[in-house]
Amino acid sequence: MLRRARGIVRSLAMYHGVPGRHRRMVQFYSEFLGPGDIGFDIGAHVGSRVRAWRKLGARVIAVEPQPDCLRVLRLFFGRDRRVTILPEAVGARAGRARLGISTATPTVSSMSPDWIESVTADQSFSWVKWDRSVEVDVATLDDLIAAHGEPAFCKIDVEGFEVEVLAGLTRPLRALSFEYLPPAHDAALTALDLVERLGAPAGGYEYNYSPIETMRFAGDSWLDAAGLVQLLERYRPLGRSGDVYARLARPREAGTAAG
Repeated sequence: MLRRARGIVRSLAMYHGVPGRHRRMVQFYSEFLGPGDIGFDIGAHVGSRVRAWRKLGARVIAVEPQPDCLRVLRLFFGRDRRVTILPEAVGARAGRARLGISTATPTVSSMSPDWIESVTADQSFSWVKWDRSVEVDVATLDDLIAAHGEPAFCKIDVEGFEVEVLAGLTRPLRALSFEYLPPAHDAALTALDLVERLGAPAGGYEYNYSPIETMRFAGDSWLDAAGLVQLLERYRPLGRSGDVYARLARPREAGTAAG
């Protein structure tokens, strides 16, 4: 129990305790969300994005399967009628799946055994242990859209399960992000390919990259997929994770059918 408490305190300090980060986060996401918009936070963890998005006036669907993180989300946002907290994971199909939990570092808990195996081989993850697991409900992004409406922005941060999450989406969204981790470079490219295919009927996506928790884009210009890959190749040797952002090159109104 003490290790679990320490893990959550570590996450709270990392995501809520850094001076100025919340203000930068609000400014950063104002490009994607505004009053009345819907935001999907897939892998909400301890709610730093939920907090920022609510500041922007968005309605938030916070999806998080980790029991300890759910307690934090309910404590912070359980009385906010504009926040819906879903105690489940998101994947390619609805059902049940097993979540591997790192008690000491809950931010890297994952539903992907392959991802855990690949990052464990990296020196920066050599000290991380996935020491327990829980079975969780799984929905798809299509399910969430049917239940809650189409998001103006969807954040996907699920530690190696991003491809599975995107595989459960059949329409392009106005904007989204997914995590990039250098030891799992090939998985990120697979996710990028899925996003490219989703966006093609709507005129295609353009991309940018934000190094981990900086709340800043790596470049002033948005790129096509090939340009993004070149950018990621420059960041890959640095070993720092971050997030890929995609937005439709020709934005459409939320809720409009693709094609």
